[in-house]
Amino acid sequence: MKSIVSSIILSASCWSVVLAFSLSSPSRSFRQFTALHVTPSLEASALKRDLLDSIKDFRQVCSRDGNLSVDFGVKGGELNSTTRAPVKLTFYEISNDAGKAADRVISICENLTALSPIEEPTKYIGNRLNGTMAPLNGAWGLLFTTAADASFSTNSTRGDAKAQNVVDAARGRITNIVDFAMKDGKDPVLKQLNVVIKAVAESSTRVDLTFRYVKAVLTKFLFIPVRWTLYVPVPGPFITRCLFFLTRLLTFGRKKNKIPKAYFDVLYLDDDLRVHKTGQDNLFVQARDSWEDASKILQ
Repeated sequence: MKSIVSSIILSASCWSVVLAFSLSSPSRSFRQFTALHVTPSLEASALKRDLLDSIKDFRQVCSRDGNLSVDFGVKGGELNSTTRAPVKLTFYEISNDAGKAADRVISICENLTALSPIEEPTKYIGNRLNGTMAPLNGAWGLLFTTAADASFSTNSTRGDAKAQNVVDAARGRITNIVDFAMKDGKDPVLKQLNVVIKAVAESSTRVDLTFRYVKAVLTKFLFIPVRWTLYVPVPGPFITRCLFFLTRLLTFGRKKNKIPKAYFDVLYLDDDLRVHKTGQDNLFVQARDSWEDASKILQ
């Protein structure tokens, strides 16, 4: 359990991807989405259908050829050994077909970028008065990602999980939510995990992130079956810089590490679909559960 928590703290203090768990329903933890509706172009609508089909094809190939096994930390393949940033997955390691299927998903996302109907995706983030009208506000489920720390499968030690991202724009807060699946009919030791972050709009498409705290919901205390919650504060930017400075002193003469900046850029956004890329070049494809065609395949 110690290694699990330490891995989470490292990732939370360095990167733009956050995992978060909450015992309460996500819909109760943020202000409801009430933004104005936008209508994507016919070309964008066609690409959205192609995107869902391509994601389905990708999953079918992975179901046939296997999934990448990712566990917590550097040893688990989640984090880069040098920068401690989330690893970008290479799906060709599964098979040539899986790599090509993933490339197809990524290619469609790139084509969608020029067709985003919302000019200012980050509007009203941090605005307590108009936050519910923010285009990003609300809950987003995961459809596809290249990020190792947001990828889960039954063939890994940490197990399968369902992930979603909750944006509370009025508070300037983002929480990524992952619920770990049961194993052999039993709850895993780590049932839920939250990393809560502050979100600030740096530009019309970029959101800067500052990590606040980690919340882990566990099902055992030592060997006693009991559900309890562990809160761990995440080092602030100043403390993080100090830690990196000390690391440089201890590794004098060797390759220096840069402090990874936590942010994401919105590539495409409408009422149903959100595509963004993190500072570590990891792609995320997310959707609202109100999008009927996508809700059936949300992870």
